[in-house]
Amino acid sequence: MSKVLSNKDNLQVVYEDNHIIVVNKRAGDLVQGDKTGDKPLSDVIKNYIAEKYNKPGNVYLGTVHRLDRPTTGLVIFSKTSKALPRLNKLFVSKDISKTYWALVKNKPQKEADTLIHWLKKNPKNNKSTAYIKEVPDSKKAILHYKIIKKLDNYYLLEVNLETGRHHQIRSQLSSIGSPIKGDLKYGFDRSNKDASISLHARNIQFTHPVSKADLNITAPLPKDPIWDACL
Repeated sequence: MSKVLSNKDNLQVVYEDNHIIVVNKRAGDLVQGDKTGDKPLSDVIKNYIAEKYNKPGNVYLGTVHRLDRPTTGLVIFSKTSKALPRLNKLFVSKDISKTYWALVKNKPQKEADTLIHWLKKNPKNNKSTAYIKEVPDSKKAILHYKIIKKLDNYYLLEVNLETGRHHQIRSQLSSIGSPIKGDLKYGFDRSNKDASISLHARNIQFTHPVSKADLNITAPLPKDPIWDACL
């Protein structure tokens, strides 16, 4: 289910029904408003809904989860107040499967592994440090990765999260010596031209909160020669 339904104003809608809308976020897009004052994706989607369905007044939209600004891929929003708490519950109970693709230059020591760290966030520099043992104010972080393709200069990793911590994938991969391509904050040696990092929320699977249908949604990759080589 990776067909883009709408690409108006650079908004890639990959799934939409009466209750939910799933978009393929571009690098640089904010999911929710912050202190920068930049227009967030949530406002763009509200405008899209208002125009598409000719809705006067305020449009309801619930933010279910977030992606880091330089990251690309799938983000789910709720279009109804009925669906929002049910979607929130899916995330809390971990009844939603999210798969990420990450490009790294340095090959991890193991072809596949489970990484367990304790992450501590520093609000001053908006960065999380991964520790092998628990430290004060840290949160346990667990992810599973496997190498799924060897490119000319990079390795493509498939990553599945057990926990959802601040900058978790970025911090944990950096801690094993495999920072994500373009991620200067976590140790990569140069930035990507578009200021993105090569981390993509590729696939999401869950049971629809209202219809109970099983959804399996895949996001098209960013348009880039290295990402193209991953397919």
